[in-house]
Amino acid sequence: MRKHYLDNIRWTTVVIVLIYHVFYMYNAEGVIGGLGKITNLNVQYYDAFQYLVYPWIMPLLFIVSGISSRLYLEKHSNKEFIKSRTLKLLVPSTIGLLFFQFIQGYVSMSLGGGIEGLKAAGVPSPVIFMIMVASGSGVLWYMHLLWIYSLLLVLIRTIEKGKLLSLGAKTPLWLLALFYFPIWGAAQILNTPIVSVYRIAFYFVFFVLGYFVFSHDSVMEKIKKLSLPLIVIALALCVTFALLYFGQNFADKPINRGWLYSLCAYFGSLAMLGGFARFGDFSNAFTEWMSRHSFGLYVFHYLGISTVALLIAKPKLVPAPASYILSLVAGFVFGYGLYALISRIPFFRWAVLGIKKKKNIEAKVEA
Repeated sequence: MRKHYLDNIRWTTVVIVLIYHVFYMYNAEGVIGGLGKITNLNVQYYDAFQYLVYPWIMPLLFIVSGISSRLYLEKHSNKEFIKSRTLKLLVPSTIGLLFFQFIQGYVSMSLGGGIEGLKAAGVPSPVIFMIMVASGSGVLWYMHLLWIYSLLLVLIRTIEKGKLLSLGAKTPLWLLALFYFPIWGAAQILNTPIVSVYRIAFYFVFFVLGYFVFSHDSVMEKIKKLSLPLIVIALALCVTFALLYFGQNFADKPINRGWLYSLCAYFGSLAMLGGFARFGDFSNAFTEWMSRHSFGLYVFHYLGISTVALLIAKPKLVPAPASYILSLVAGFVFGYGLYALISRIPFFRWAVLGIKKKKNIEAKVEA
């Protein structure tokens, strides 16, 4: 039977990521990458939303990706798995940059005046284009890491031959609690400089836990029974995190390597897993539509948000509240609109979305 709660976690989390990026675009907390503050407020208290969700939204997606990998590999070979993940993850996040996502690079660089600066410095146009291509990765970093993790998973499976997977089904509650420590430890290593989202070890632990532990119904039954206490604990941790660190850059060291950040990441993920497994394991026309289009929303939403920031918010054509609203709307419009358009154009649907054949357009993406 299909685990509908996984589909619902995926599209719900993507929507939360979109909302997060709207606040991130205009944040006043020193998190570099967006346009920055556009209001006259002394303190943007609503920026606290970022602190409440940032630690756990991507760890949760990596857990779900690990679970989905286990479900896929139950019916497919390692070779088919790598082929599928290469098409869905590597092609859009590499070839797609050259044929479409460089537009995101142009918008992102223009927000900070990067294009004008390079031209003034006499940098040749082909070089500027390649910088735009590299800058166009944006949200695709998740796909880069997930493809690497998929390769590592095949290697681990070849070595462990199902023994670790069998042990994962017997995971007791006390051991679930102790998993926090390897998560915190992984947060300290293999973090790339400058581009802080590439936390190779940190997210890999969540992916591996998803595959070897949380993909088992026996484990998820325990999580379901504890869903309400987990939700309370996660809320308390995330609120504490927001109160302690509000006004500081939560997305980089030392905060994102601290013990509280890792606690929020782990228990926030557990709360979402347990809550959706208990209350969100259902399907209807709306949830099915959202599931089918969640991949497109993830890939294209940031282009909508950043385009509004560049063309409307930066020149201050409308009041700040209107810029927030327009960015939010544009995130959905670009996400769903570009997905509907590009998924129907030969070659581009392969290069940008990893869709090989037209009949696969409406297929649910289980990254």
